[in-house]
Amino acid sequence: MKALTLTLMLAGLLPAFAQAVEEPPAPLAEITNFRQYSDLFSSAGQPTREQFQTIADQGFERVVYIAFTNNQNALPDEDLVVTGLGMEYMQIPVDFSNPQPYHFYVFADAMERAADQKTLLHCQVNARATAFSFLYRVVNEGVPVAEAKADMNTVWQPNAVWRDFIFAVLEENNIDPNCEGCDWTIPDSQ
Repeated sequence: MKALTLTLMLAGLLPAFAQAVEEPPAPLAEITNFRQYSDLFSSAGQPTREQFQTIADQGFERVVYIAFTNNQNALPDEDLVVTGLGMEYMQIPVDFSNPQPYHFYVFADAMERAADQKTLLHCQVNARATAFSFLYRVVNEGVPVAEAKADMNTVWQPNAVWRDFIFAVLEENNIDPNCEGCDWTIPDSQ
């Protein structure tokens, strides 16, 4: 997919920094807002108990959950379900109304310590997770801001709290969030 995207960009058929989200295998596409960034890294909304079996069957080795277990559609025993399927489980409870840079750094550190593990990062609807994915891809993988932003925008345009969180982490890493095609305007509904 990335080679095709690059070829189309060079041929002038796609704008530079077109979204780089890869088409997931059909069973994974049924998971709420599932996004596949590479062979080893994906994000999504809350999978069902049955979908965790699909995730394991698709070769995922680690699941990172970045919300609280008291969310309405959370699985209270997700840790047992995931580890029972032979995958590593990690939870970083991130308050949607108050994300902190250290939350991101805990996640990024875990990713770096086992960079070869196929990982699903998820929250409830993939808003938190796409923001963390954006940051990880830009800060740790060197993906251009415009490309990662376009991918995040396939799920949501961050509200003021999340935009400020993203900007804070980028600033700590000397990365400018401004780029051609990057619109950080807060949506009217937020």
